[in-house]
Amino acid sequence: MFSTLAIIITLLLLMFFAYRGYSVLILAPIMAALAVLLSGDFLSSIPAYTDVFMGALSGFLLKFFPIFLLGALFGRLMADSGAATAIANTVVEKLGASKAILAVILVCGILTYGGVSLFVVAFAIYPIAKDLFKAADIPKHLIPAAIALGSFTFTMTALPGTPAIQNAIPIPYYNTNVFAAPILGLIGGTIMFVCGWLWLQSRARKANAAGEGYGQHDESDVGGVGGATAETDLLSTHHTSFTVAMIPLIMVISLNALLTYFIFPSMDFSGLQTQFPDLNIAGSLGLWSIIISLVVACIVLIVMRLGHWTNLQKTINRGTYDSMLPIFNTASEVGYGAVIASLAGFLIIRDGILNLTPDNPLISEAVAMTTLAGITGSSSGGLSIALSTLGEDYLRMAVAAGIDPELMHRVAVMAAGGLDTLPHSGAVITLLAICGLTHKQSYLNLAMVTIIIPLIAVVVVITLGTMFGSF
Repeated sequence: MFSTLAIIITLLLLMFFAYRGYSVLILAPIMAALAVLLSGDFLSSIPAYTDVFMGALSGFLLKFFPIFLLGALFGRLMADSGAATAIANTVVEKLGASKAILAVILVCGILTYGGVSLFVVAFAIYPIAKDLFKAADIPKHLIPAAIALGSFTFTMTALPGTPAIQNAIPIPYYNTNVFAAPILGLIGGTIMFVCGWLWLQSRARKANAAGEGYGQHDESDVGGVGGATAETDLLSTHHTSFTVAMIPLIMVISLNALLTYFIFPSMDFSGLQTQFPDLNIAGSLGLWSIIISLVVACIVLIVMRLGHWTNLQKTINRGTYDSMLPIFNTASEVGYGAVIASLAGFLIIRDGILNLTPDNPLISEAVAMTTLAGITGSSSGGLSIALSTLGEDYLRMAVAAGIDPELMHRVAVMAAGGLDTLPHSGAVITLLAICGLTHKQSYLNLAMVTIIIPLIAVVVVITLGTMFGSF
């Protein structure tokens, strides 16, 4: 009883202090130790940190560090080369200011689906979105929702092949790949995109009917946070064509698909299995595909822009540093989850979650993923904690129920993209700061397109998957 209560208390404290802006790097180990202490096991608090917490943290780094590193590097190369700006400008020119909302969503979607970090996208697109919305006289408070819809939803969790880390995390647990349940992913992604766009369009029309325009805003500090002005100035100094800019993005997805469906299936890995007897080949191929695709795309982008880089060394270093905080934040949350899972009280919570819908683990899985994503304020953090503690159980339940692991993969990722954008989410706080807006001004619409509509999409995918299986 005390152990279960300790888990609930520390989860609430983690959510509270994360909302207050404290780093998860220090919060996670403190809350893990506090959970052990409140459970009455005083002697175990230190080994719980040195062995359990750090063991889980290092295990997560071992699996996913290359993807975080390469993803951040690729995003920085796309931004500093001017490729991101070229894509944004072309889409805006084709659609025009009258379709400002759609233009912002599509630009963000193209960039994030191609592998550019959502934070890089937010910094790069905000100045363009601001000018578009002002020209169309659309309220500025809708900008965060438009950026979030294009960056935090369908391209992050639903579209098949997306290189987002959220789509990679289930691979070693379910022996799947980033193209898991592709048609269901497309259906879910379409629901998020279309319904989110229609919602924002309806809000814009309502504002227009009420005589509400862009509004008066102090925009002397472009981006709202330190470094944003420098970022946009750097982007504006580069020029490249839309076609050239799209090549690396297309390469990430196409090479990934080529490796997943043609090259790797035709190869004999028996020699590798002999050399590395503990290697899970099936669970590694999906990760290898992403790593190779991102490496090749980074090299191609660097070579394509040779002679045009302002400071290639600085860009590479910044891209490398950009990966550090996200991966250690997520790994720390995984460490916290491992400590929680080691407590006696977790058995009650685990059994309650697993038995929520014993005949359909898809529903239970979705509840677990989105709840933990909401508590941690992070889709990758919640997904990692849930799968590291319950992944084996869900795979066993799926096999027993005759459910394709690909369907479990897609539902897990999409569900993690539901409650991850509650008010304390770091991504939400950062996006609002970039736009120079507050929760009061923008959060309602942001929550509608990143929580309510994505959760509706999850329900649809679970329903279709239950009726027709994975496809």
